[in-house]
Amino acid sequence: MKFLIKLFSLPTICCLLTAALMGCSTISDNKATTNPGLLEPQAILKFSDIPVPVGFKSLTQQSYSFESSGVRVGVLKYQGKNNPDLVVNFYKEQMPMYNWNLVNIVEYGQRLLNFERESESCIITLEQKGGTVIMTISLGPKSQAAPKKAKSPVK
Repeated sequence: MKFLIKLFSLPTICCLLTAALMGCSTISDNKATTNPGLLEPQAILKFSDIPVPVGFKSLTQQSYSFESSGVRVGVLKYQGKNNPDLVVNFYKEQMPMYNWNLVNIVEYGQRLLNFERESESCIITLEQKGGTVIMTISLGPKSQAAPKKAKSPVK
């Protein structure tokens, strides 16, 4: 019994706990710094096929979404402190993984990224306000082009 008390004395327990805690923090630090130039998607998404970079907080009071009979409509707003160029690269890389095709990118102070697929359109707007980026994701059905009428012959 005296041997166990000497073996597990307070200094020994403190050393073991310190070593264990340092090992845990080292593991989590390595994961975070593996690729500091790339953004990772969040685990919980409003729409499962539209990723949102980690670090963006949902602005629920300024957002809405609706889904019925396979039709989805939404305007989702987020706020984060990421570099807008990294966010643009994030979407250029991630959206094709969810079967979205990049239509174009427009930059004029704000950044607009237009994506589409068979029946839907998604526009991602990035606006920098000071050190904060406000991101708006707009989702809706693509407009159906009306069939062109044949011109009647001129008599």
